[in-house]
Amino acid sequence: MFTLIFLFLLLNIPLLVADFIHPRCFWKMKRNENKDRNQGTGCTFVIHAVQQPVEKEYFSHILNIQTQTENRKYALALAFSINEINRNPDLLPNMSLIFKFSAHNCVWESEIMNLMLLSLQNYDIFPNYLCKEYTKCAMALTNLNWATTVTLYTILNNIISEQFLQITYGPFHPVLSDHEKFPYLHQMASDHTSLALALVSFIIHFGWNWVGLVISDSDQGIQFLSYLRREMEKYTVCFAFVNMIPVNMNLYMSRAEVYYNQIMTSSTNVVIIYGDTDSTLAVSFRMWESLGIQRLWITTSQWDVSPRMKDFTFGNKYGTFDFQQHNSEISGFKNFVQTLNSVKYPDDYLVELEWMHFNCEVSASKCKTLKNCSSNHSLEWLMVHTFDMAFIEKSYYIYNAVYAFAHALHQFTFQKFDNLPKDNGKEHNYSCKKVDPSLRKMQFTNPVGDIVNMNQRDKLQEEYDIFYIWNFPQGLGLRVKIGMFSPYLPNGQQVHLSEVIIKWTKGSTQVPTSVCSADCGPGSRKFGMDGMAACCFHCKPCPENEISNETNVDNCAQCPEDQYANTEQNHCIHKAVVFLNYEEPLGMALSLFSLCFSAFTTVILGVIVKHHNTPIVKANNRTLTYILLISLIFCFLCPLLFIGHPNSVTCILQQITFGVVFTVALSTVLAKTIVVVLAFKITASQRMMKYFLVSGASNYIILICTLIQVIVCAVWLGASPPSVDIDAQSEHGHIIIVCHKGSVNAFYSILGYLALLSFGSFTLAFLSRNLPGAFNEAKSITFSMLVFCSVWVTFIPVYHSTKGKVMVAVEIFSTLASSAGMLGCIFVSKCYTILFRPDRNSVEMTRVKSSFHARVS
Repeated sequence: MFTLIFLFLLLNIPLLVADFIHPRCFWKMKRNENKDRNQGTGCTFVIHAVQQPVEKEYFSHILNIQTQTENRKYALALAFSINEINRNPDLLPNMSLIFKFSAHNCVWESEIMNLMLLSLQNYDIFPNYLCKEYTKCAMALTNLNWATTVTLYTILNNIISEQFLQITYGPFHPVLSDHEKFPYLHQMASDHTSLALALVSFIIHFGWNWVGLVISDSDQGIQFLSYLRREMEKYTVCFAFVNMIPVNMNLYMSRAEVYYNQIMTSSTNVVIIYGDTDSTLAVSFRMWESLGIQRLWITTSQWDVSPRMKDFTFGNKYGTFDFQQHNSEISGFKNFVQTLNSVKYPDDYLVELEWMHFNCEVSASKCKTLKNCSSNHSLEWLMVHTFDMAFIEKSYYIYNAVYAFAHALHQFTFQKFDNLPKDNGKEHNYSCKKVDPSLRKMQFTNPVGDIVNMNQRDKLQEEYDIFYIWNFPQGLGLRVKIGMFSPYLPNGQQVHLSEVIIKWTKGSTQVPTSVCSADCGPGSRKFGMDGMAACCFHCKPCPENEISNETNVDNCAQCPEDQYANTEQNHCIHKAVVFLNYEEPLGMALSLFSLCFSAFTTVILGVIVKHHNTPIVKANNRTLTYILLISLIFCFLCPLLFIGHPNSVTCILQQITFGVVFTVALSTVLAKTIVVVLAFKITASQRMMKYFLVSGASNYIILICTLIQVIVCAVWLGASPPSVDIDAQSEHGHIIIVCHKGSVNAFYSILGYLALLSFGSFTLAFLSRNLPGAFNEAKSITFSMLVFCSVWVTFIPVYHSTKGKVMVAVEIFSTLASSAGMLGCIFVSKCYTILFRPDRNSVEMTRVKSSFHARVS
């Protein structure tokens, strides 16, 4: 059952992701507000609980307060949230939440201390003394910088009383998360640890690795820098520059040109902006935009990058990417504001307060790109398709903060769910010390389905919506959700972007590149540049026989021994296995010669056997002749062992067969030479010599000589036998397979022994060349041994100067040539006489020749 459920969820992941990045489109019109810039944006709201019904008209005065538009937006978001709670019968029944709003709620942070000093001087408040009996816990909802937040916390909980809980809806600050120092202080914002991962994942998605960073020179900015640097190091993303904008305006103005030049001279096209929106960083950003710096900006949702009415150009051609903590849509805000009092406010007034949610699908069906929509249609067209006002990040924090406070009061006041208080109608007293534990542990699901956890340590990692902001003239800004980031998905899949939405939003899916160095393609590797970041490098080709099949590799991979790198050095190719085989012309030719010579020798043997009673055959010892011819047949067949794929058996048989067969042939020639010498040198008294000739004892010469060679071969096999040698280095792209001799000394011992036998035969034959006899073989043996020795003397230097199959071919050729030399010199003339001059192969001719030789001698 569990497996089926898991498979069902797995198959539905694409549907869930597609639904999560469903396009959300917003538009906004920003007016000039230079006249009220001195009023600030750090609003503080104090929320109380009363036991009386409160209608939404109670908050209608908000629209009449002369304050900055952004301040009014937050006040309206708070009023909407409180009104929703007051209308909920299941949350704080018989109780209502209220707050008062005036221009003094949003004074500049520097004026708070002046107001407190003035109140002390006028005896409006007394430190640690209450003129009135405040027995109820109130909540102060603030959006101040951390220093002013600490000051306000000290005033509320030490100078006035301990009857205030404080919740901030501004950016997270690590100093304020110390619960021991600030037990009644809570932050709605998270610490943005996931934001660093979200930004890096987004950067990697587009193949960037060279980005600029502009942050405030504050604890918050430095902490974010450490988070971002840690994530960037994991994925080899580098900073082109880091501009830390000082908080002090005078110090900033003295360095403003340096910061500007740093961005202008940098090769990066992507710049991340992070910090407070009411700081010198905001001044820098507005100045850079007005100077026409063309960069792709990446910001968080607290940054309002939409243009004002005075901006008549399209501004940045790259646009801005905006990361907002994911939250579900809150409906009804627009209707609430429009019906707050009897005067219904039109959409062109509301767009100054907040982003307006309009129908993307209708827009996409009418125009191919977002830019065409804004240029082809008037603002009235956008207003027709607008159906609600959005809750951007801080407004959403306000929404959750009010609900958290309401749930904490509800939990404290009503110990059991849905139980009404026993003393109905009587006001209840509750201290912040008693309410705070409930608030600190509070976890609930808000009306739009998002889980809210007030315990900072137990908060889940944030998910982010990714928006693209495109600015148009006359202060019009369009904001479209193009994707999302979720830290709970596997690495490499945490960022999901809709290519269709990006193309509709930007008109193209192309984004500017932002790399320090061009990618090192396959076949090359990175080579670091001294004193530069890891993202800056040179590209060098891979060393010989090494490859890289990916981009930007640090080291090339060595090809296996049986493979070699192709010309582009991006993949390995299997080496061709090279050995002398029967299919190639050289192997075919040598094997054909071997078979032809062996067949020719067999024919000669047949001729000799057929005419074995003729004088020419009898005169040259028929037995030795037969042995010699048979051994020569095997000498000619021996090269067949050298052709074909070598293996352990053939490697051993090659050398052993060669040594033994040639020993038999040469020892036979030696025996024939000795027989010729003895036949003409013995006298009548030398009976032992006659017995040697008659009894066939000459055959023992062959046996003894062969036995010596067999012993040498046995020692060779015992000490270091021949084996298969795989040579993958000598020839590029080829694996040469040959038989290794094992012991080279043993191989040359065999050759030396053969040379000794041939030299002995040559010497004896040369000395007996002038002996009488009609069929004296001495001259033939002399020439055959001269050919044999010439071939093998030539073989040694040629053999050592070649490799692979050519070396094997040289050995085969020497074997065939030396064997053919013996066959031709000794037997061709005899066969000619037998076959074509039978008149010379007679007893009479033998006597004539013998007498002639006797007279000559």
